[in-house]
Amino acid sequence: MRSNDSVVELAIAGSAQCLPDIVEPGLSVLFCGINPGMRAVAMGHHFDGRGNRFWRVLHLAGFTNEAFRPENDRELLPLGFGLTTAVSRATARADELSKAEIQAVAAQFELKIQHYAPKFIAFLGKMALAEMSGKRDIEWGLQSSRFGGARAWVLPNPSGLNRAFSLDALVSAYRELRIAAESSDE
Repeated sequence: MRSNDSVVELAIAGSAQCLPDIVEPGLSVLFCGINPGMRAVAMGHHFDGRGNRFWRVLHLAGFTNEAFRPENDRELLPLGFGLTTAVSRATARADELSKAEIQAVAAQFELKIQHYAPKFIAFLGKMALAEMSGKRDIEWGLQSSRFGGARAWVLPNPSGLNRAFSLDALVSAYRELRIAAESSDE
């Protein structure tokens, strides 16, 4: 019998190592991870990494009425939310991406955001937006500049590797975006 890690490694070996976006035009919020994790690609669902707090934080911040599991990722669309990644290549850790790799996808990614026209593009972590915009002084929350026509918002990355933010701090930051998105719908 194989361990879960072996199954994941076998699935990755035969995959294109990317994860399809969950997106449609006019979403309220399009959540943007830096890139997919290896397990997420192997399983075919966003934020399917051990210890990733995304789904729990999304629920506790009020984006969903119930706690979703990664297998429910496509159920975000009817709620007005979507999922994408700045870079499609899967890695075990986001710091395995080079700055040049992120910069190389910037123009194409911005065109994608223009095409789908979400009200908010929520970057999960500062890394992708900093490299794509060339700005080093990225603050948390609403950004002064739009990205691809959408209001840009930077949230702490919910990865289990990011222990700089407690669960409560993550929930508070995500809740602030939810309130802003709901206010913009009125």
